[in-house]
Amino acid sequence: MRTIANVTAAIAMIIGTVSSTFAASGAREDNSGVFAWIFLGFCAMIVVGQLLPAVMVMLGFAKGVKREATHEEAAH
Repeated sequence: MRTIANVTAAIAMIIGTVSSTFAASGAREDNSGVFAWIFLGFCAMIVVGQLLPAVMVMLGFAKGVKREATHEEAAH
């Protein structure tokens, strides 16, 4: 009984991945030039540049909370 369930699950997974082959055969063209990709890359650099300091602040906050907890344990 369990073997039938495993085979059925495997067939369902294979059929789920094959369904994309019935989609339109033509590739989608976005007609984006090099300047559009440069702009998107610049936007990504801004996002990463904003995330790095935020992560550093969060790590500093976590370190401060940990240090405060160890000082409280030593005081007791």
